[in-house]
This record gives sequence, structure tokens and C-alpha cells, in this order.
Amino acid sequence: MAMRKLQQVIPVMPTSDGAGVKLRRSLGQSQQARLDPFLMLDEFSSENADDYLAGFPDHPHRGFETVTYMLDGHMLHEDHLGNRGDLKSGDVQWMTAGRGIIHSEMPQQLQGRMRGFQLWINLPAAEKSKPAAYRDILAEQIPTVALSGGGRVKVIAGTLVVEGAAKSGPIQGLSTEPLYFDVELRPQQTFVHGLPVGHNAFLYTCEGTASVGEPARALPPRSAGLLSDGDQVMVTAGDEGARFILLAAKPLHQPVAQYGPFVMNTREEIEQAIQDYQTGRLTA
Repeated sequence: MAMRKLQQVIPVMPTSDGAGVKLRRSLGQSQQARLDPFLMLDEFSSENADDYLAGFPDHPHRGFETVTYMLDGHMLHEDHLGNRGDLKSGDVQWMTAGRGIIHSEMPQQLQGRMRGFQLWINLPAAEKSKPAAYRDILAEQIPTVALSGGGRVKVIAGTLVVEGAAKSGPIQGLSTEPLYFDVELRPQQTFVHGLPVGHNAFLYTCEGTASVGEPARALPPRSAGLLSDGDQVMVTAGDEGARFILLAAKPLHQPVAQYGPFVMNTREEIEQAIQDYQTGRLTA
């Protein structure tokens, strides 16, 4: 058994996107702050409507997947194909941009807390030109597993195995083999789980504090902690408990060329994506 260690900490960088939505960005704040195949992780969290009301009007994507996880609030997604999806507290949208999609994400509330995450996951070169698709996953479709001694895990992608019992999330069978857990622990509670050797993994604390590995290394709140390789991860909550998302996936080991919402393998492919968008062929 090889316990993974906390290898690197990426503190969040305040930023804004869309029409001015305030965000905290960890992965993706620079080209060096990535973890193959993860490209970006944004947390949005505010009770001030001025921070989110402008939303994300129509914008394009090509070449990767976006995963939106709403912890609190209500967001409406629409795309050029005529799809509409209402994301409410606890819901997830897993969207594959593929060859191209134009969509919007607009708040459906005028006040109150809006909180959640958007994750970008790269697609392998062979899948960057496949048709766009998305899946809305309701909160009640996401398994919640109680941990002995308190705490719980929501299984969005991959399979949770605790005390000999396995529970699979709704997202399975993707080429990057993603694992996406939302873990909540009581004070000083420890969570141990297996991870595939060779898969890249990180966690992000959104509530409380936690320490990772053995010997334990503290992960500050609202920071992404990149893990070393190994077949297990161990996380212990601090004195006030902890809530974090744990993510792992199979790396692609392919070159990344990115220009804003386009992620391809070469500069020539990026130039083609820009030209396709400008001439209306992005989604053709």
C-alpha cells in the first residue's frame, strides 16, 4: 500500500468570468497550474447577488468537458441545440463540448447564496471532434453514502468502496475514468480510500480544514492540493470538520494548446477553432 502525499498546494486566485461573475480559481490560473487531464477548477460562492447576477451569456467551447456542480442556488443552462437544463442545489451538469457547443449559464435567483464548482476536463485527441452532448444529473440521482463515525460522501463519478461495499456514481465509462467525490467529515474524522495507481488526483477544501497523507500535511482552506502517486489517499478533518471534493482521472499525456474556451492539441487546431467560430462552423 502506497499512501499518497500532499505534493503541491495551489491557493485560489480571485478572478471573474462570463459577464463579471466573481470566482476563485485554483487549477487553471496559469498553464503551469494544471494536472493532466484537469484543466481548471473554479469555485463560485457568494450571498451578494451583484457577484453573480450577470451570469455567463452565450459563449463557445471546443475540445474538452465541463462539469458544473451546484451546491446552493439555481442556474439555467441553454445551448445552440435547443437544450435547456435547470441546475438547482445538489445538481450536476456533465457537458462534453466535443467539436463545439455554444451555451449560456444564467442565474435564476435575484438574491441569496449561490455556490458551486465548475471543472474542466480535457478530452483525448480522438474525441475532440465528436458531437457535443450533455447530461443533467439531479441531486436525488447522486448516491450519498454515510460513513461510520459520521460524515458522508456524495458519489458523482467513479465508485466509492467503504467497509467492503461499493457504490457507483452516475458518471461511468469515460475515457479518462474520472472519480469525483464530495466528502464531508466531522471534526478529527479520517477518510481513507483507494485510488488507481498512475491516475492524477487532487482535492479542494471548501469548508473547514484538513490534513493529507502520512505524515500529515495541512491543506489550507480554499486551496487545491495536488497528490503524489500511490494507491490510497487519507484525509483527516480539522477541529471544525471539513468538506472537500476529491478528484482523480487517467492522464492523457498529450500536448495541450489552449486559447480561452478552446482546448486542442496544436496551435493550428486552435486557429481553426477560432476561424470556425467566427464563420459559424464551430457547431456544424
